[in-house]
Amino acid sequence: MKLKTWHGAIVLVLSSLLLPGCGSSSGQRYQIANDHTPSSPPDLDAISDPVPRYEPKSRQGNMKKYTVRGKQYQVMDSADGFSAEGEASWYGAKFHGHLTSNGEIYDMYSLSAAHKSLPLPTYVRVTNLKNERQVIVRVNDRGPFHGGRIIDLSYAAAYKLDMLKSGTAQVKIEAITLTEDSSEPVNPDPIEPYFVQVLVTGNEGKANQLASQLSDQFNVGSLTLEKDGLHKLRLGPLNNVQQAEALLAKLRAEAFPNAFLIRPNE
Repeated sequence: MKLKTWHGAIVLVLSSLLLPGCGSSSGQRYQIANDHTPSSPPDLDAISDPVPRYEPKSRQGNMKKYTVRGKQYQVMDSADGFSAEGEASWYGAKFHGHLTSNGEIYDMYSLSAAHKSLPLPTYVRVTNLKNERQVIVRVNDRGPFHGGRIIDLSYAAAYKLDMLKSGTAQVKIEAITLTEDSSEPVNPDPIEPYFVQVLVTGNEGKANQLASQLSDQFNVGSLTLEKDGLHKLRLGPLNNVQQAEALLAKLRAEAFPNAFLIRPNE
């Protein structure tokens, strides 16, 4: 009986230590004072969305109620049917390599996230409402504990949604729930978008200026991808091939005869 009692006490202490997650920076837990982007990130375009699968709840981070900074939060019994809209933020190098609330190691190059009340782990589809870009993340941490924010995304997930520079974005989050005897998500797969590549240039300033100009002119999102010193300017996302081909025709008719279509998964 004494052994079981001590074991339970140890689990409770460990759980309480892990709960603060990405939203807490008390004491000397982190070596970096302020969060920032990595100095030499890998090719984040090569990172694929995690494939949702059934996972039992983590042994840590799923107590029914917990308190951070004097405010009490309640963990949901199930993520079935959960969706919400609000402000997303992201966390990076400061927390890289440290424990998440469910006892895993935070990897800012993985597609993961923190949420205050979803069961750990939960797979979530996140849509940037400004540019319609989507990413699937695995929630394995608690946070963000800043007013008004509904989810804290990993550095890689924020890159996928094109929100690194802004720091925050208005998003929609939808839980992807699976049954224990099913290998397929209950929710349907998202629509894969199209993009139009306008040009490739070694001049970053030119690419960014043109991205802003064309985005306003054609009322469409834009992104620039950098690799080996070259900057690819793309317009999109576009939800169907008809929209993409219409935009491509307009660009070629103006001053970009070498523009071409980027189809899903290319």
